[in-house]
Amino acid sequence: MKLWDKGFSTDKKIDQFTVGNDRELDLVLAKYDVIASKAHAKMLGKVGLLTEDEAKDLTKGLDEIAKDIEKGKFTIENDFEDMHSKIEFMLTEKLGDTGKKIHSARSRNDQVLVAMQLYLKDELTEIKNQVKELFDLLMKLAEKHKSVLLPGYTHLQIAMPSSFGLWFSAYAESLIDDLYFVQAAYKVADQNPLGSAAGYGSSFPIDRSFTTQEMGFDTLKYNVVAAQMGRGKAEKATAFGISSVAATLSKMAMDICLYMSQNFDFISFPNELTTGSSIMPHKKNPDVFELIRAKCNKIQAVPNQLILITNNLPSGYHRDLQLVKEVIVPALQDMQACLELMTFSLKEIKVNKSILEDPKYDYLFSVDTLNELVKSGMPFRDAYKTMGKAIENGNFKPKRDIEHNHEGSLGNLCLEEIKKKMEKVLG
Repeated sequence: MKLWDKGFSTDKKIDQFTVGNDRELDLVLAKYDVIASKAHAKMLGKVGLLTEDEAKDLTKGLDEIAKDIEKGKFTIENDFEDMHSKIEFMLTEKLGDTGKKIHSARSRNDQVLVAMQLYLKDELTEIKNQVKELFDLLMKLAEKHKSVLLPGYTHLQIAMPSSFGLWFSAYAESLIDDLYFVQAAYKVADQNPLGSAAGYGSSFPIDRSFTTQEMGFDTLKYNVVAAQMGRGKAEKATAFGISSVAATLSKMAMDICLYMSQNFDFISFPNELTTGSSIMPHKKNPDVFELIRAKCNKIQAVPNQLILITNNLPSGYHRDLQLVKEVIVPALQDMQACLELMTFSLKEIKVNKSILEDPKYDYLFSVDTLNELVKSGMPFRDAYKTMGKAIENGNFKPKRDIEHNHEGSLGNLCLEEIKKKMEKVLG
């Protein structure tokens, strides 16, 4: 059964090409089509397009389908094009002509729109929760290891003293920036498009404010053409949000892979979080973090994929938009998996507390030693030259009892202030 079926068959090759993997993806989205259909049925009853009994019967039937979905019993066989046709078939099978009335005053187009936006809201909320969990862990690790010094690098050359407190809380505060993008994406998705039908509204006297409130949207996407043009836009906003989170995780995963290597030996993990080699018995590979890095780099390509699918489309619906679903759904699933695994693994991190005992890190303290000369009254440029000559001649003696006390430095991490920033962004 296809919602657009006019009584003649479609070539199987055409059918296979146009449907693609929609059936599999719709198993993820079916829950949200049911939520929207319930709101729509209640609204049809409210405005008199259904009787009170018909609206109640449809709502009850949809509740039963929702239970099947929750239990994993809902399937979309090849006879059906998508979740919409299967759900309507199930209602019609159970309720007869009443089931056929569920599609009044809507199109498959606004069905997809509203189901996707309800889905995006849930997924973005879950990602916000996961980001907050990772943030809390990083802040706890920053506090725990705030006094353990760590080499800082620029150009991959030994640069200045850092600390594990700085390192952990740097990634924590970066996650706050990422949540600004995630929150913006949520705001874009939190607008009800239902009632826009095929993109030009309906001659039925529908109540779009009712369905907005019923489904828990913050506001209505008022203009029906604007609602249609939101297809792909909400997904793109979501992609930018999760790509920002992915960039932070990818960078941290790269740090971890470097710091775990024998050449650095800054951190380690229990054996069960690493993998071995098929021929080298000494290996403890950071496979989890390498895959987080790769998956997050893939996620960062998603905004570009969506731009290329949607950027030259005029207003109105086009079948190109079907492909948006197959890009954003797996990306959201990968994002959640990466956040989960990063948090799970970091709980077991072990830091090396004696890194800077190695004399190769003496030059980390050149700037602090130079600054002492400046504090004693020597002009900075003269102090810089003096220190350069001492290093060149092998006479450099590092000042290891460093004092970094300004806001955000290794001696003043401002952890409480960072926590307040996170509280503010989550609102």
